[in-house]
Amino acid sequence: MTNMLLKQVVGIDVAQKELVVSLGRMDIRAAMEVMEVYANKTFANTKGGFMALVSWISKHTDQSCPLRFVMEATGVYHEALAYHLYDKNYPVSIVMPNKISNFFKTLEIKTVTDKSMSAAIAMFGLEKQLDNWTPPKKIYRGLRQLTRERSQLIAERTLIKNQLHAEQAEAFPGEDTISRMQKRIKMIDSQLKEILTEIRVTINEDMAIKSALDIITTIPGIGILTAAVVLAETNGFDLIRSKKQLTSYAGLDVKEKESGTSVKGKSKISKRGNKHLRKAMYMPALSAIRHADRYKAIYTRIVSRSGIKMKAAVAVQRKLLEMVYTIYKTNMPYNKNYLQVMAENS
Repeated sequence: MTNMLLKQVVGIDVAQKELVVSLGRMDIRAAMEVMEVYANKTFANTKGGFMALVSWISKHTDQSCPLRFVMEATGVYHEALAYHLYDKNYPVSIVMPNKISNFFKTLEIKTVTDKSMSAAIAMFGLEKQLDNWTPPKKIYRGLRQLTRERSQLIAERTLIKNQLHAEQAEAFPGEDTISRMQKRIKMIDSQLKEILTEIRVTINEDMAIKSALDIITTIPGIGILTAAVVLAETNGFDLIRSKKQLTSYAGLDVKEKESGTSVKGKSKISKRGNKHLRKAMYMPALSAIRHADRYKAIYTRIVSRSGIKMKAAVAVQRKLLEMVYTIYKTNMPYNKNYLQVMAENS
């Protein structure tokens, strides 16, 4: 009996310079659904590589059966490919990394390689019913570009200020060198002001985003720039379905380090997620610890229990980020007595 093809998936493990691709299919054999990965190949993560990928796919798949491309949300490296495929009218699904990681653990694969990961992504796509990806709103793309540029400029200014301080501390400081450093700092300050103005103009042009940011900034420690970063980096929480997913995407989820079968080492945050999102929560957490009783209590409790201040600060970052998500989804301003109100209404 001829096999009946039900589903085809292209699983793509995306890196900065290359795309590791696996083809998977589901068909009916002897009245049973059978899934398999049957081909793989590596392509450059470039426009030319995208065209070669599509050409290769067309030769190795059945044009009469639905085909879906599945990849992880990996920083920015997956975006150009996603837009290319979307423009070609291919169904594309972008999945949170923690989902793929958890699925990978269920497979009988002992070695993690780019090839085995792309195969796992293909199998994940075959097993699950996935949503179609659509490009983020233009405002989120714009805010992300601006907030990331601002972050880079601040890092650059900090580096120059440290160099300036070192130069001024020299026994024979170079006056011309100092002058050039001071000019560069002044130029960066001017650019930062320009960017801040552009961010405010961008926000004010979209009343829905402005309203969302106004509500989010009722959270202690969360200012307009932090709120803008969170929405920009998550595309308005487009791929996020839970608080746990969000903290994993930010790399603020806690991983237990194990030795052997029973001895546990120190737990630590994964840091595998979006570094821009994680970085944005650092200063707001410090502010909330100083000025908000709720977050101060969380910090104090964890420090007293573990003795590790950084662990406590990360816990506050995580709680703040989760609160941003809750406030955005409920469209209700922050209430410091939220937990008490929930308990009274339950």
